Amino acid sequence: MVMSPEPTPSRPRGRPREDRLKPDAPATNQSLEKALGLLKVLSAHDGMSLTELSREAGLAASTAHRLLATLSAHDLVSWDEPSQKWSIGIEALRIGMAFQRRNRILTAGRPEMLRLMEATGETVNLAMLDGFEVVFVAQVECEAPIRAFFRIGDRRSAHASGIGKALLAQLEDRTLEALLKRCDLPQYTPKTLITPEALRGDLSAIRARGWSLDDEEAHIGMRCVAAPVFNEYGEARAGISLSGPSLRLSDERLPQLAQQVRETAARISALIGGHLLNPLSP
Repeated sequence: MVMSPEPTPSRPRGRPREDRLKPDAPATNQSLEKALGLLKVLSAHDGMSLTELSREAGLAASTAHRLLATLSAHDLVSWDEPSQKWSIGIEALRIGMAFQRRNRILTAGRPEMLRLMEATGETVNLAMLDGFEVVFVAQVECEAPIRAFFRIGDRRSAHASGIGKALLAQLEDRTLEALLKRCDLPQYTPKTLITPEALRGDLSAIRARGWSLDDEEAHIGMRCVAAPVFNEYGEARAGISLSGPSLRLSDERLPQLAQQVRETAARISALIGGHLLNPLSP
């Protein structure tokens, strides 16, 4: 069984509305917004009918079809006649690869992620902070029948994520406080930190020891250990994590796993010319 985390919050997601993030942002092109919305919806599925896609995107079927025709002309989406479904096109892959080419963390991180997965037998993730969410950009799955799984591009609330908390802990106080003022802390499990005070306390402990723990805060029965990856300016630009069932990420194994994750983050940091603000403990 593959665990594909998709928590359901008891309150709205933690990502702030764009108009609250950028109150002075200029007006956008509505047709382009709708087309990009279709791409985002398609990226979360392996194929969708026009009816399914238009419904989820909140568009009339005729509008969605017109936009899809334009996107298809540029190979950003593709139409499969036998299944009568739309999916992401090959040109979208080429565009996405541009992000990977310019991002040294992804290139340097892959071999180290594989090394960590082989050493621990657990799934390894790489994610970046975007507002009050983390976006998963790479993953190396383990072979265990029960394991953590995230789609590349998936978003998760930072306060209920190992990587999210590892990166939040590295923010300047004023930046963190600004996020807490405009973002909710939805509850996913009884262990989710849902008050700013509780989150601040945990982030302080994370900052001191250099690694974070998602202790069944997003999913009951699943744990995640994470550490930040730093650039040449000492800024935390991404996070590396180890995810798996709580029975395997037990209290007894936790210190060793945390050290392995932190050492992996340190090696990736070194490969991109970065450095840790806090040296590794012995």
